[in-house]
Amino acid sequence: MENYRFSYQENQYFGECLPCSAAQFKNIVSSAIVDFRITTRQAVDEAIGEGQPLDSFASDNDFQKFCKKQLSKPRTGEVFAGLTLEQQLLQWTNSLKSSLPCLIYGVKDFAAVPKTDKVGNPVLDDKGQPVLFRRRLQQNIKELSCLFMFDGDHLPIDPREVFERTRREGFPWEVRLAHATSSGHGIRLVCEARADVGNIADNQIELARELGLLGMLGTTGKPVVDDSCIDASRISYAPRMQDIYYIDEEHLFNPKTL
Repeated sequence: MENYRFSYQENQYFGECLPCSAAQFKNIVSSAIVDFRITTRQAVDEAIGEGQPLDSFASDNDFQKFCKKQLSKPRTGEVFAGLTLEQQLLQWTNSLKSSLPCLIYGVKDFAAVPKTDKVGNPVLDDKGQPVLFRRRLQQNIKELSCLFMFDGDHLPIDPREVFERTRREGFPWEVRLAHATSSGHGIRLVCEARADVGNIADNQIELARELGLLGMLGTTGKPVVDDSCIDASRISYAPRMQDIYYIDEEHLFNPKTL
């Protein structure tokens, strides 16, 4: 098996947590479906933000399939039908984002546990043996990666400018990956956790302070620092290859020697 240091899920809702090697990572970030989902999300957001006509998006085959599915839902179909085109498009782009492959940088391995069906019964294979499945649950974490994720979105400044601050001499964190988020207005950093600083939350706070982002409000009026990333099993939506500012392949994919 190729070296790996963290896990990934093809889908955050039902995908198994599997080892993410350098080759797997490259397949994900260079895939056509990832490019489509992110490019489309950004194009819709830009059109809405600039008040451009939205008719061209309404004829998109993927959007029409999404609408058909939403309209068929017994509880929410009527509500969806009453939305404006802009509101429907925003729901669509949010679904495009949430269906991106997920990278779990903080966890190397999840324990394989018996898989269950919707009502909690064990799923058995054709030999009557329990099917084992690596679910992304905190209690299933088998081994941490010693990496942590920092997320800053809706930045009032160019995300690349934030990345450039990590390149100055003496920057106190080792950055292994940096990329723009799927919105195009945020940054995600994957760094080596510093035990001398503390836990994941402590590292995030001090990193935000070092970057000059602690307490900064974003374009939505909310803090740019996402403090929900303190869970080691937190997902990070995959970027496109073109959104990656920096990658240290040697250390990102090879287990850290303690």
